[in-house]
Amino acid sequence: MALHAELHRHLGGSVVPRILWRYFQRHNRELAQRFPEYNSFEQFYTRPRKTLDEYLELHTLVEKVQTEQSLPYFIYRLIRGAYVFENLAYLELRYTPYLRTPEDLSQNQRIDRMAKIVETVGKSSQIRDCPIITSQILCMHSTLPYEVNRAIIELASESPYVCGVDLAGGDTCYGERMEEFKQLYAYALSLGVNTTGHLYETPNGCYSELLPYLMRIGHGIQIPLRYPELLPELAQRKQCLEVCPTTYIKTGTLEDTHQLKPVFDRCFEAGVDIAICTDNAGLHNVRLPFEYENLLTLDIIDFDQLYACQEAAFRHAFAWPHHQPPVDILTDWLQGEPQHPELATKN
Repeated sequence: MALHAELHRHLGGSVVPRILWRYFQRHNRELAQRFPEYNSFEQFYTRPRKTLDEYLELHTLVEKVQTEQSLPYFIYRLIRGAYVFENLAYLELRYTPYLRTPEDLSQNQRIDRMAKIVETVGKSSQIRDCPIITSQILCMHSTLPYEVNRAIIELASESPYVCGVDLAGGDTCYGERMEEFKQLYAYALSLGVNTTGHLYETPNGCYSELLPYLMRIGHGIQIPLRYPELLPELAQRKQCLEVCPTTYIKTGTLEDTHQLKPVFDRCFEAGVDIAICTDNAGLHNVRLPFEYENLLTLDIIDFDQLYACQEAAFRHAFAWPHHQPPVDILTDWLQGEPQHPELATKN
């Protein structure tokens, strides 16, 4: 029986090492020569990194080979594995479509090609033998220009394959573009697009200014760990944390999984929902049921909390039939005028 909903999984990190390595051997001579032996590739691909920025460099390796032509190959194997080995009933895949377009095209040409990428991912995810409800979250990126991120939001509002938008990439540069990201999120909400975002994952990514614009919070573990005074606000807004346990060990954010216990304890005490997720199941070589099992066997959560997290994942799923977004989250947008010139003249 399918029991799980996965709310935070990156397309770039979803390919298991063996499948990715085989693709290199068959279709990419440069990467095949770089990684001639599987065991050495698996060790390189799945080993922990010292920082989030170092960890994110692995995504660029996969993004370059996830083209419009190759995406069906990767998507089929991803969905099949999620259904057979993880008992998923629901899956949201997130990625930046711009980074799957040809690099030799102009920016406007790449923007125009994004819709085809989204369509390819959407159609490839519909597999008769693996009846998982799937949808996409399109990621704005902290290193991409405003015009590209705005186009990603507009595509998300238009595509039947998309259920929301995210902000991904390194969080160290959020601060210098904070007003821009606030306006982009406000624009997304004005178009009726669901919102989540990578926030409060590391000590460098703690920006309370963005919290009112998010329906869910990607990671968010630094809130209960460092800023528990914010938890009542999250509970009032009915915001859910997308907690990805293995990620924090792989990125060097935490030294030990036991450090997550106060995250769960404080969130449950404050009435803040948590959805347990994998983030990058292939990159970690860890599937969603193991994330649950590991937290349980380490006494970080008990069975009642496990069931609560399972239920929360379905309840906060953007494309699940009973999902209802908050009605008051547009307050900041409706009471103020957008400052960015392009927002002020939006259609």
